[in-house]
Order: sequence, then structure tokens, then C-alpha cells
Amino acid sequence: MRQMITARLQRSWDLRAAGNFIGGGAGTGLVLAATVATLSTGADLRLILLAGLVLIGLGLAMVWLEIGKPWRALNVFFHPQTSWMTREGIVAMALYAVGSGAALLSSPGLLGLMALVAMGFVWCQGRILTSAKGIPAWRAGLTLPLILATAAAEGAGAAVLLAGVTGADVPWLGRGLALLLALRYVVWRAYLARLKAPAQAMAAARRLDMPLVLAGHLLPALLAVFGLSLAAGLLAVVAGWVLKYVLITRMAMTQGFALPVTPARGRGTTGTGVKPGWGAAS
Repeated sequence: MRQMITARLQRSWDLRAAGNFIGGGAGTGLVLAATVATLSTGADLRLILLAGLVLIGLGLAMVWLEIGKPWRALNVFFHPQTSWMTREGIVAMALYAVGSGAALLSSPGLLGLMALVAMGFVWCQGRILTSAKGIPAWRAGLTLPLILATAAAEGAGAAVLLAGVTGADVPWLGRGLALLLALRYVVWRAYLARLKAPAQAMAAARRLDMPLVLAGHLLPALLAVFGLSLAAGLLAVVAGWVLKYVLITRMAMTQGFALPVTPARGRGTTGTGVKPGWGAAS
């Protein structure tokens, strides 16, 4: 009975579910970064584009592994009118169709369309979380901007890494990464400042805050500015993955029940209300 009343950590989504948001966010961000770089410089970044599609596919595969009966995965396509997961799956199919054509033909029009579809995919991922009304850390008003901002920063970081490995010359990528890290920092701090969630979720967010700010934003931004882009890109990507892992598996406390007032026996006066699990975190 107490588990039904107090806020508790959801167990339905684990590391495999987090992997979908990790791969999907980083992959779409990488597709967007590579598309912008290709259209602005004319560089051949098809390998980076394909790497983004692979990341998205790996994220979706993690969800498939999580399903208790994986061969029923096609059921996810049956409820587009109500389910953001269904919409995510449909948009993913469109993304692979358009992305394959863009990679094969190097068409600017297809590249632009692929970027739009990729933004639609990561939007669906954010809406999956905000639709979970029973989990305060997910339904928060700034969860969707946070998912979008970290996807952009992860994508830029991954693009910096892969550009260094493949020898692609995109001189503004480091500066772009620094700007996107600044954006993610602002959104994260605003999200944390406005978050109202059970004590355990708030404690997990606060434990993450300082390492995320220092190692995931300040340090990589400085490294990017001073030309150490590979290290900056790696830190930016890892920080985004850790953020989403904590959000999905550590901050996902359910709402629990609240009593406006505590009842009294006989003619006694009622007491103050209680909200189990929402007390001050140590």
C-alpha cells in the first residue's frame, strides 16, 4: 500500500529505454550538424550523415530489445492518433528513406528535407517524455527544450569528433559547438530551477548538476574555443548521454498521492496535508 501512495522510481524503462533517447538524440543532432556543414561548405560529409542514421538505428534497436515480446514491435505503428512512440517510429521510417536518398544523391533538396525530418524525430522523442504525466521530471515544461538542446549539442560534438577522424575541413564546427553548449547550459539550469519533483528526483538532479556544468559545458566550451575540438566534442557527447541516462533512470519518480488535509477521528480537527516522498532531499 505504501508503494501506491508514495512517489517511487519507475522500473518500466531502464538503460535500454535511455539508449533510445541517447542514440536518437545524438544521431539526429549529428544528421543536422552534418547537413548544415555540407550545405554551407560543400564538403562531402556522407559518412558523417550515415553515422547519424546508424546512431538512430542503434537507439531504436535498444527499444526493440526492451520489449517483452519483440516480434510484436510492429504494433507500435498502430496508434498514430494517440501515441508519440508511434509517431516516432513513422518519422524514423521517413528519415531513413529520405536520408538514404540524400546520402546516395548528395541532393541539397533532399539534405534539407532530411534535416526537417530529423528535427521531427527528436521532437517526437521529447514529446514521449512530456506525455508521461505521472512523472514530474518528464512532464516539466522545459523537458522538451532540454531534449532538443542536448541533441543539438551532442550532434555538434559528434560532428567535431568525426570530422577530425575523417579529415573533413569545417572550420566553424568548434565555435558552433561552443555556442550549442552555452544553449544547453542555459536550458538545463532553467529546467533545474523550475523543476518540482519528488525528493529523490530532485536529489538526483542536484547530484548531476555540478559535474554536468563543469565537465559537460564549461570545460568542453573552453577546449573548443582554444582549438582542442576533439576533446571538446567527446565531453559534449558524453555529458548529453549521462544527462539523459539520469533523467530516464534516476529522476523518473512517479507522482504519488497527496492528501489536502489529514483526516481526524471523531470531532477532532483535521491536520495539514501530506505529500509522501516530496519532502526536502538530503
